[in-house]
Amino acid sequence: MITLKSEREIEGMRESGAIIAGMHKGLRDIIKPGISTWDIEEFGRNYIESHGARAAQIGFEGFEYATTVSVNNEVAHGFPRKALFLKEGDLVKVDTVVDLDGYYSDSAWTYAVGEVSEEVRNLMEVTKRALYLGIDQAVVGNRIGDIGAAINAYVEDEHGYGNVREYIGHGIQPTMHEEPAVPAYGVAGHGLRLKPGMTITIEPMVNLGGWKVDTSEDDGWTVTTADGSWSAQYEHTIAITEDGPKILTSQDPEEDAKYL
Repeated sequence: MITLKSEREIEGMRESGAIIAGMHKGLRDIIKPGISTWDIEEFGRNYIESHGARAAQIGFEGFEYATTVSVNNEVAHGFPRKALFLKEGDLVKVDTVVDLDGYYSDSAWTYAVGEVSEEVRNLMEVTKRALYLGIDQAVVGNRIGDIGAAINAYVEDEHGYGNVREYIGHGIQPTMHEEPAVPAYGVAGHGLRLKPGMTITIEPMVNLGGWKVDTSEDDGWTVTTADGSWSAQYEHTIAITEDGPKILTSQDPEEDAKYL
């Protein structure tokens, strides 16, 4: 079942999303060569809890951490690790979900550790732009397939990167994962029609190589590229409104406007 949110509910999600945005902005100063991925987890959890919210990933299907921290060829769901230290040129993805008084928001972001190669920088830029191309299609009257078609055409057809299929965006609120499924691939004009009040995540995961991924047999969570290539991810929670898509996890409206 898909619930259509009121203006009050969307505002509650926006307040939740502001906490995630603040956490991600804080990570810009934290993520540098020499820190461990556990340092990221501690910062994220402390930031969320100090702002009166709950890190909703903790306890979800047995997951123990406030954040997922995925490095280089890890696509998503990586465990924060005390013994994994970031080095110059690494690529790290941080994802979290915040519950503020029953209002959920979800956002992932990719960070360069120090100076990264031009190849990695291009991957980051393409993935980020793909996110906003998807958001641009999230308007009343369009269909879910329009979002994915725009992302896939840009990622694979235009740039030749691998667009991950196995993990996708989703509806959000009143729980972390709701209908509808929101793939980063699809056929324009197909799928569920978008209506005012729907709240969804859009979250392209893009690989330098092929689109196929594997899930760790050791921990059952960590997703890596099948071919060992590096991967990037960007994710926003958005609301579908009569006035266009509203980004509820925006870190910088002026930066958003450069892409939309």
